[in-house]
Amino acid sequence: MLEFLSGNGGKKTGIQHEVLVLRDTEAAADAIREALAGASDAERPGLERAAAILAEYGGRPEAEARVAWVRGVLAEAGVDPVKEEVHAIKAVRQAERSLSLRAAVELVNEAKPK
Repeated sequence: MLEFLSGNGGKKTGIQHEVLVLRDTEAAADAIREALAGASDAERPGLERAAAILAEYGGRPEAEARVAWVRGVLAEAGVDPVKEEVHAIKAVRQAERSLSLRAAVELVNEAKPK
């Protein structure tokens, strides 16, 4: 989950100051472990897979989470960030209206294929 902080209060702007990656995976991991403890043989493979997915996504770096969000927004909007950079920035700002122009530009640049 990404949290967008509006207003800079005279502080620096940019993605590191306006976008905060929040993770609340520990409670979900506890619930999956508890379910696994009492799981039937039929339920166990699905719960083990869910635990693996949660561990994978919960441990990924913040930059990776931001890129995934931006790419999802751009895919939904049908915008190529390389060929249509201005439209990509607009799509990101429309998805999250509290982003500054600078932060949106940084997010789009970060999400471009390398």
